[in-house]
Amino acid sequence: MQITQDRVVRFDYTLTDEAGKKIDSSIGKKPMAYMHGRRAIIPGLEAALEGKAAGESFQVTVAPEEAYGPYRPELSQVIDRKTIGKGQPVFVGGIVSRTEKTGRKLQYRVSKITDEGIVLDQNHPLAGKTLTFD
Repeated sequence: MQITQDRVVRFDYTLTDEAGKKIDSSIGKKPMAYMHGRRAIIPGLEAALEGKAAGESFQVTVAPEEAYGPYRPELSQVIDRKTIGKGQPVFVGGIVSRTEKTGRKLQYRVSKITDEGIVLDQNHPLAGKTLTFD
């Protein structure tokens, strides 16, 4: 059986960055599952899986443009810690909710805490990274 449009696919993987550092793995857990051709996973990985057969092993390196996109500095901002609502825990890697003047609620990942304030980032944590799936 080959991977084609609208097939349910289950696969194990180990994900590493450009330096070979392991980011994630399904080994010892349930395999990743998705429906092929429905944009449920990053485009570069889905394209690499197209036509593969059950039981086949391979490695693919995916550029940022085919993964989580380039890192966009305009999606990062430094705010004064006092502007974070009371009761919201603030730590690197944590998520902070803020309400815009329009009333729209947004979530940001805390990427850094400095003397100047808290750096909030709306980029995906893997934006701008070249990723290798094994």
